[in-house]
Amino acid sequence: MADDMFRAPLHRGMRALDRSKFQKVVPLKAARIFDNKNISKVRSTLEKSKDALHQDRLGSVHPDPDPEHAKIGRKCVLLRPDTSDDGPAKPHSSTITELIQQQLISIVPFSLHLDYTYWTYHDIISAILPEDAQDEIPSGFSQVGHVAHLNLRDEYLAYKHLIAEILIDKNPGVRTVINKIDDVGEENEFRTFKYEVLAGPDDLNVEVSEENCIFRFDYSKVYWNTRLNTEHRRLVDLFREGEAVCDVMAGIGPFAVPAGKNGVFVWANDLNPDSYSSLTDAVTRNKVSNYVQPYNEDGRAFIRTASARLAQADHSVNILSRPSKKEPNTKPSILRTLQQPRTFQHFALNLPASALTFLPSFIGLYPQSLRAHLPETFAMPLVHVYCFSTKSDDNVAEGTQICEEIGRQLQYPGMKPGKVDHDGDGAVEVFDVRDVAPKKRMFYCPKKSPSGRHDKLLIVVKDDPSPQSSCELIANL
Repeated sequence: MADDMFRAPLHRGMRALDRSKFQKVVPLKAARIFDNKNISKVRSTLEKSKDALHQDRLGSVHPDPDPEHAKIGRKCVLLRPDTSDDGPAKPHSSTITELIQQQLISIVPFSLHLDYTYWTYHDIISAILPEDAQDEIPSGFSQVGHVAHLNLRDEYLAYKHLIAEILIDKNPGVRTVINKIDDVGEENEFRTFKYEVLAGPDDLNVEVSEENCIFRFDYSKVYWNTRLNTEHRRLVDLFREGEAVCDVMAGIGPFAVPAGKNGVFVWANDLNPDSYSSLTDAVTRNKVSNYVQPYNEDGRAFIRTASARLAQADHSVNILSRPSKKEPNTKPSILRTLQQPRTFQHFALNLPASALTFLPSFIGLYPQSLRAHLPETFAMPLVHVYCFSTKSDDNVAEGTQICEEIGRQLQYPGMKPGKVDHDGDGAVEVFDVRDVAPKKRMFYCPKKSPSGRHDKLLIVVKDDPSPQSSCELIANL
């Protein structure tokens, strides 16, 4: 009964948002406080006895309902709806009776006025949508800067503009709401998508902050997924200061720029000219140009050309001391020097739809002509590759299929799920890490091979709106 009293009024079938329709007067009782110095004491006492109103987004202390009392600053404490002084059927609680006897309060009627600003998005949209459309009310969206990105199901398209208006009203950081009208990457190879503006200005030039880095970009022209923040951090945490990383499909730099802030040398590439432009801006804006070099080249060629150029590059960064507060004018001294390695310790290939097809570029990555510029012995790189796969209850078949495809691309047959300590060549251990969406699962697959050609595999499902699973594979080649 109490919940119904505070529920938004129903307006089934409303198509154009009329905020004035959402008005309600809730009849309550209130404890009038005779002396304002007792406000805190009375409120605490009534809250402790559970006589005070406890309702989301509503405080219990309000101005006195009598204008004359309100004019001189008198306050009252709203009481829960089942508190009453109307006859013996609903007597006061012992706490209220005691406060009355102490002449601290009196009980008065109170009309609580609620309007559109009180109710949440879910409250309002639930009061508008038909009863048969209440099971999966559109509530989730991705926010990129000031843009809210929806992916509405067909049955809710008739209410799309109304949904968008309410979202803007109830989310202060949102100024524009868009709805995706095709799959990511369907429009072109740069993983952009077609969209329609449902509310607000058609302005997708956004600014986002991730891992203490600022990125500015046109969301309609580059790929960005806010839900991948955890995955970005996980991968960057694998890199160590002074290592060299080749980010083959860098996008606007969610791996490269934070890694650069950690003292990692990153050669960051993306084929999309708009991504490259935003990446270059992010490198400058976040002051990591000593560590991050942006490129705009074909990824397959970049794997090999970047490796060749790095082998002959000579670059280092001095780590300087910082002036102390006591001696701010002290000249900084060189604490240590980071020398850029001649080989990459990591490659990142974050293009799930086709990244596995880039693996052949690693075969013969270091020919004899290139080895002449390298130390006699050096560690092979760790390659992080994202791919799509299906999901099942145990993912056994998926693990096998992924390993077989990796082996086919690398011309290294025999890669299969197993145990790391198996004597057999090409064993891969696959086990669940976590589910990240209804049809997506995370895996970790260490891989060990006596031949030394492949050393480790890591497969991780990314949070992606695709009906498939997005996986990451790491392999020493």
